[in-house]
Amino acid sequence: MDVLVFVLQTILFLLTLPLHLLALLGCWKPICSKYFPYLMAALTLRSNQKMEGKKRELFSQIKELAGASGQVALLELGCGTGANFEFYPAGCRVTCIDPNPHFEKFLAKSMAKNKHLQYEQFLVAPGEDMSQVADGSMDVVVCTLVLCSVQSPKKVLQEVQRVLKPGGIFFFWEHVAEPPGSWGLLWQRVVEPTWKHIGDGCYLTRETWKELERAKFSKLQLKWQPPPFKWLPVGPHIIGLAVK
Repeated sequence: MDVLVFVLQTILFLLTLPLHLLALLGCWKPICSKYFPYLMAALTLRSNQKMEGKKRELFSQIKELAGASGQVALLELGCGTGANFEFYPAGCRVTCIDPNPHFEKFLAKSMAKNKHLQYEQFLVAPGEDMSQVADGSMDVVVCTLVLCSVQSPKKVLQEVQRVLKPGGIFFFWEHVAEPPGSWGLLWQRVVEPTWKHIGDGCYLTRETWKELERAKFSKLQLKWQPPPFKWLPVGPHIIGLAVK
């Protein structure tokens, strides 16, 4: 199977050679960072329609963390275009963080449509270094379809635990690798070297559930869901929460 993967990877590499050359020369990343927010904005409406029920179920638990003030300090990691805003309960004070500054104008539009939320600030930083966020300052951290593209999921989860208050909750929704030995995993391995450039650093074969287990949260709840779009090489999704 490894030989077959190599052969198919080589064929795909040759078919997409200009893309790989641009990446090698350092020209592709600036292009991708500008077009990617538009791609995500186009996909948001359709993906939210498919996942609306599950998102409402997951994020409805946030309101239980509201204190006497009725407010919740929420950090969205890898916020993108603000696709999750409509599902957050009223009273959330939302801080957004993303390494791509081109998402900010999309966030402004999303916040304008979701006046039940209080928009705190947008921070440009990677998830591995959220030093602009104080220790133990957040009731909730949300991360959806982000851990696939970070450099180090382990460091990101360490930062999540640092910024959460004791008893704070990390909500996650991530796509992961297909089962070992499956044709789905073979296809992911073939496509992944090219997909990383198209998807702004997205890895298809990460076993993110293992990173969550190793992070040693006090409580971990995780469910598996089939991918919403069958025509993409994205594998099954894991959805759940982890308590600091």
